[in-house]
Amino acid sequence: MTADEVRALLEQMASTADTGTGDEWRRTWTHLTGGLMDGGDVSDGAYAALPHLVEAAAALPSGQTVDFWVDMGYILTADYRPPVPADLEAGFSAALRLAERAATRSLLAAGTPAQLYAHLALSCVAFAGHHIAPALQRLPDSQEEEGELPLVCPGCGSDTEIPEFFVNPVRPPVEAPELPDPTPVRQGEHPWGEVAAALEPETVGEGWEPFLRVAREVARAGVPPETPGQAVLCLVAGLVAVKGAPQRAGREWARQLMSLTGYFRCWDCGRTWTIADGLAENPDGARPRNQLTEAWTDSGWSAVTAVTGESAASGGSGEAATRFLREGNALLAADGTRWGRISVFSDSAPGAIGGVDSLAVVSRPGQPTLMAGAGAGPGGVVCLWDAADGRLVHGPLPGHPDRIRSMTTLLLPDGRTLLASGGDTGTIAVWDPVTGRPVREPAGNWPGGVTGMCAATVPGGGTLLVTATPRGAVRLWNPDTGEAVGRLNPYGSPIRSIAAIPISAGHTLIAAADTAGRVHMWDPAVDDPWEPGAAVQVRGRALDDADHRAAAVAAVPTQTGTVLATGDDRGKVMLWDPAIGDPVGDGLPSSTGTAGLPVMAATTLPDGRSVLVTGSGRRLRVWEPESGTVQHIAVDVAVTCLATAGPDLIVGHDRGVLRLPLTRQ
Repeated sequence: MTADEVRALLEQMASTADTGTGDEWRRTWTHLTGGLMDGGDVSDGAYAALPHLVEAAAALPSGQTVDFWVDMGYILTADYRPPVPADLEAGFSAALRLAERAATRSLLAAGTPAQLYAHLALSCVAFAGHHIAPALQRLPDSQEEEGELPLVCPGCGSDTEIPEFFVNPVRPPVEAPELPDPTPVRQGEHPWGEVAAALEPETVGEGWEPFLRVAREVARAGVPPETPGQAVLCLVAGLVAVKGAPQRAGREWARQLMSLTGYFRCWDCGRTWTIADGLAENPDGARPRNQLTEAWTDSGWSAVTAVTGESAASGGSGEAATRFLREGNALLAADGTRWGRISVFSDSAPGAIGGVDSLAVVSRPGQPTLMAGAGAGPGGVVCLWDAADGRLVHGPLPGHPDRIRSMTTLLLPDGRTLLASGGDTGTIAVWDPVTGRPVREPAGNWPGGVTGMCAATVPGGGTLLVTATPRGAVRLWNPDTGEAVGRLNPYGSPIRSIAAIPISAGHTLIAAADTAGRVHMWDPAVDDPWEPGAAVQVRGRALDDADHRAAAVAAVPTQTGTVLATGDDRGKVMLWDPAIGDPVGDGLPSSTGTAGLPVMAATTLPDGRSVLVTGSGRRLRVWEPESGTVQHIAVDVAVTCLATAGPDLIVGHDRGVLRLPLTRQ
C-alpha cells in the first residue's frame, strides 16, 4: 500500500460522492485491502490511512458502502492488530466513531443480502468497541457452506468445533438471554436509537419475540461494552431478521444466528460456557454455567450438559468430557476429587530410553504382569516394568541393532512367555522377559522395516509370530527357532497395522489395515494364503458408505465374543463382527482433537464392561461400546502407543511411559 494508491482511492470516492455515480473506487478499495491486511495481520501503515478512507466512505450513499464497512470490521477484528501509535490514537478513535454512525446508516438501508447483513451488523458492533465483534471472523460466508462453528474454551483454551451448527430451527433451541439489572447504558450520543426503532414491529416467528425484545433493549442502550455477548448477538440476529434481504432468507438466517445466544460444553474441561464467550478472544468476566443447561457439544446438540465433575469423570449418561488433573502422584477428576494414582514408569538411567514407540503386556501365570516398552532412539532399547507400580524390572536392555517399531508377547504351549520386537530395518528379536535377555541373536533384514506384529494361535496348540511390513510382506514365524513357516497377504498390500482377533479357544484370525485404508482378514491356520479358511472379509461397501479409511486395527473383548475395531486418521472408530464381516453398532464418531495417526487398546473392566481407548496427539478417548459412553482425556504428552493391563491404561509417549486408572480407585 502506497500513499499514491491511497490518494487515488480518495479521489475516486470523492468523485462518486459528488456525482452519485461510479464504482471504480470499489475495485481500487478491494486491491488496497491487500496492503492493509497481510496474511490476516493488520499492516503498520493502516492506522494512518484508515481515518481518511472512513471520512471519504461516510460521504457516500449508505447503500453503496456495505462492503467497505464489512471489510473495515474484518480489519478491526483481525487476529493480529498492532497497537495504535500514540500520535495517531486520537484521529483513529474519531474515525471509529464516524464509522459507527455511517455504518449504522447502512444497516437501515434496504436490500443488503441476509448473509452479508450479519457481517455488517457485527462490523458496527466492532466500531462500537464491543468484545463480541470477533464473532465476525467465525461466521460462514454463505448459508450453503458447511455449518461448523469453531469455538475456544475460555477456561482451558481448547478448541472445540461444533458440527452442523447453522441449521434453521423452527422454535428456539434455547431461552433468550437475560440482561443485567440494571441494564448498562452507554453514555453520550450514539447512533443506535434508529436501529432500535426499526426492530419495534417485527417478529421472526413463534417463540422468538423474547430474543427481539433483548435486541431492542441492547440497541436503545447503545451497545455499551458491559453488555453480555449473548445479548449483542440477539441484536445482530434481530437486525438480520428485519433488514436482511430477501425477507424469507433473512428470517431463516436470523433464526440460525439466534442459536449463538446459547451454550456449549467444552470437550476438554467438561464445563459449559456461553457460545458468545467461546467466540470472543479472552472475554472479561467469562464464567462457566453451573446449573443444568441445554448446550452444544463437539458431537452436536446435547441436552445433558453442565454435569458435575464426578458425573463427567464417570461417564454418566451420554457423552461426557473429562479432564484429568495431575497433583503430585494423584489423578484428580474434573471436580477436584481424587480419581486414582498416576504412575510414571521409572528409568534406571535417565535419558536412556526417552520416548517410547511401542508397548506390550507380558502376562505370566501366577506372577506380576510386566509391561515392555521400546525406546525411540536410533538404537533399539527395551525396558520391562512392573505394570502395577511402574517399577523397572529389567533394562534398559541393549541388543536390538535398530529402532524398535513394534512389540508383542507370545504365550507358548509349554507355559513359557516370550517377547518379540521388530525394528525399522526389518530386524526381529525375541526376548525372555523372566531374565531380560535375548533368546538368540536378532535376525532378519526385511526391506521397509517391521510396522506391526502380533501372536497367532492355531488349532493344535501352536503359537506363531506374525510380522508385517509397509511393503506388504506378512510372515508367520516359529518363535522358538526363528524359522519362517508361512505367509499371508497374497495381494501384497502395504500394511500399516495388524492385530490378532480370537474367534475360538486356540484359534485367532489376523486383521490388517493397509495404506489405502482397506481392511483384510486372514486365517494363519491355512497353508495356502489364497485360501480364506475361517476368515471373513469385512464389508467393503460398509467402509465406503461410512467414508472410513482404516489406519489401525485392534481386538475388543465383549461379553459375547471378540470384535474387530478399526480406526481412521480422522478419529472415527467402527466395530465389526469377524464371523460375518458386518459393522456392529454405530461406532465412535470423530471429535475435536482426534485427527491424526490413531493408536488403540481395549480391555474388560472388573465389572464386565468393555472399554476401547483411542489416542491421537495429546488426546485420549475412553469409549464403552455397549453404552456409548465416551470420556475425553487431555494429557500433556504426545501419545505414541497404548496398552491395557486389567483396569489400567498404559500410555507410551514422547517422554516415557505412564499409567492411568480407567476406574475410580
